Amino acid sequence: MSLPIDSAKTGRLLYNNAVQHEAAGILVRSKLFAIGQRLGFSELKREHMALVAAELITNQIKYAQGRGLIQIWEQPGPTLDILALDYGPGIRNLSLAQQDGYSSHQTLGKGLGSIQRLADEAHIYTRPGESGAQGKPWTGTAVLARFHAGNNGKAAHSAKRADEVGLFARALTDERFNGDHIYLRQRTTGPRWLHLDGLGHGQSAQETTSNLMGCMDDAMQATTVLQAVDERLHGSRGAVAILAEIDRKAGKLALYGVGDMQAYVIQEEQLHRFSFSPGVLGKEFKLPTPVHADLANGAVVVTVSDGIRRSWDENSFPGLFRQNAQLIAYVLGNIMGRISDDQSLCAVRLS
Repeated sequence: MSLPIDSAKTGRLLYNNAVQHEAAGILVRSKLFAIGQRLGFSELKREHMALVAAELITNQIKYAQGRGLIQIWEQPGPTLDILALDYGPGIRNLSLAQQDGYSSHQTLGKGLGSIQRLADEAHIYTRPGESGAQGKPWTGTAVLARFHAGNNGKAAHSAKRADEVGLFARALTDERFNGDHIYLRQRTTGPRWLHLDGLGHGQSAQETTSNLMGCMDDAMQATTVLQAVDERLHGSRGAVAILAEIDRKAGKLALYGVGDMQAYVIQEEQLHRFSFSPGVLGKEFKLPTPVHADLANGAVVVTVSDGIRRSWDENSFPGLFRQNAQLIAYVLGNIMGRISDDQSLCAVRLS
């Protein structure tokens, strides 16, 4: 069974910067080598990471006119993610662009193909159109290049996983402390996760939602979990939360929400949105009535804190919810995140 996931210890943003010229690659390369060495990646893997980052930066400068960003994330594994996301015109023919030798700029177009070969996993989402502008739908391209520790990363992770999990947790203005927190455990029946948003910001908010994995015992009923969290938070600022449970075999989802959190189920190109009754764990708390939903194979469940804007639906990101769950989390988190709050999102695909 998979190890428990704690978003404060994994799922961390280690580097974030705009890409406006080739000089961006120098700092990214230095960061990748240092981070990769700390996490135990081989010298060859670190070199592959640097080559992939260079291709991503070159593509953004050529095609997005410097309107892009590159991020480095640490995920459970240990796993290192390089994310390149831009606000350019997107790619109108992705399958053609992935072929070696193709380039719309009359250069040796091997960038996307080499990224897919060098990375242990590569996932690409694009929304073509005119370059994104303020107040208009996002257009552009997001590329996720994922590297797993160990020299056999591709082989070790080629088997189809029972569930895909994507995490996005980013503190207000990238401060050290994040009051948003996600705890996830893979039970024999399917994943269960507790998604919390500590009231306020900074160190006190993070302390409120920290060290709660012990309340997630597999044998505990959902209501017992919430009662245990409520007791632990007495005397603190308090938090709002969602406890989500998937029964994989039965194709069932149960949501227990307290306060200003939101959940989405996306399946068969339809989005269903769920809100919850007011309340604060540790302050004013009543056991919530569970919300149930049937899940088809391939359905995606997304839970978000109020740091993620809610002005999106299935038409905002056509085709995104058929993508890898982690890429879904990165795209939604970066594009729909509020700059005035801690941000967090958990995306789980039932496979």
